[in-house]
Amino acid sequence: MIPTLSDLREQARKRLAPAHYDFFAGGAADERAARENERAFHRLALLPRVLRGAAHRDLGLTLLGDRLTMPVLVSPTAFHRLAHPDGERATARATAAAGTVLIASMASTVPVAEVTAAARAVRADAPVWFQLYMQPEPDITRALADRAAQAGCTALVVTADSPVFGRRERDARNAFHDLPPGLATENMRHLPGADGDRPRDIAMSAALSWDDLRRLRAHTPLPIVLKGVLHPEDARIAVAEGVDALLVSNHGGRQLDAAPAALEALPRIAAAVAGRVPVLLDGGVRRGSDAAIALALGATAVGVGRPVLWGLAADGERGVTHVLELLRAEFDHVLALCGGGRAADLTPDLVVARGRFDDPSPRAAETGATP
Repeated sequence: MIPTLSDLREQARKRLAPAHYDFFAGGAADERAARENERAFHRLALLPRVLRGAAHRDLGLTLLGDRLTMPVLVSPTAFHRLAHPDGERATARATAAAGTVLIASMASTVPVAEVTAAARAVRADAPVWFQLYMQPEPDITRALADRAAQAGCTALVVTADSPVFGRRERDARNAFHDLPPGLATENMRHLPGADGDRPRDIAMSAALSWDDLRRLRAHTPLPIVLKGVLHPEDARIAVAEGVDALLVSNHGGRQLDAAPAALEALPRIAAAVAGRVPVLLDGGVRRGSDAAIALALGATAVGVGRPVLWGLAADGERGVTHVLELLRAEFDHVLALCGGGRAADLTPDLVVARGRFDDPSPRAAETGATP
């Protein structure tokens, strides 16, 4: 039997220390947003087309100048060495072999230069993007952006949904407040104001504003993806500010537990952007059919986070490879069943509310209207 993502999650749960599994699995507060990310996909169905003559399917796309072999990428997640000793190096190798983008976390337990080196040892042009929390001290933000550029990253993914840390009750119950000895947030070493070799803490700040994003844009030559956008007006502002792409996300349900599922926010964001920049989505993608639904509702590509960690914990690099290749095979299968030959053939009219076949999904309808 081919292990499903649910199988890998169970293997990861058995292999990880309970506090570490809870850190990866948990969300904020009552974890409603985390659960709804998955449930939102279950409430929708795909209405297939037939006899479309799509014998050959092309899953590839170009995103911010990087070529991907499928519309599935790896979203940023922290602390991969809690899951496996090779940590982010293993994830980077598997993602490069799959021909897609790894968004390396600012909270990586491997320095970003080593992450990009691991990816490019597999494939010379493997795309690696760097996730960045803008810091209250502009010189630290600039130093991190420069470090990513020097490491060969080809985009910055600025996470904007974290003015404060989420209230993660599993971590509080487990007293999980720091990494175990021998592990550290390696990208936070040797920054301005650092205490010797000691990593700085990653700071959150509610004082950050669009002005800070403008200063970052003026400083770095890298394209900027703004992550954590759920409100269509923020999407419009971001496009006007010159952001190169948006990533619709509720942080895996780990920040505002009252936030909607990322999929529920997607159609209004896609309508607000109106094709001017790519729109990505993460949160709750567990099957190739989930990716197909998101693309039909306006996403250019989707990201996966927790499933990659499950694969890493279950079987290291091979586990991550299995996750990505399984999603590729499932997406290709669903695309064929929907009569498509390429991702652009997945359109809003293919999405209906499950159990209400006579009534198009309200979410699908919103993609064609300005909210």
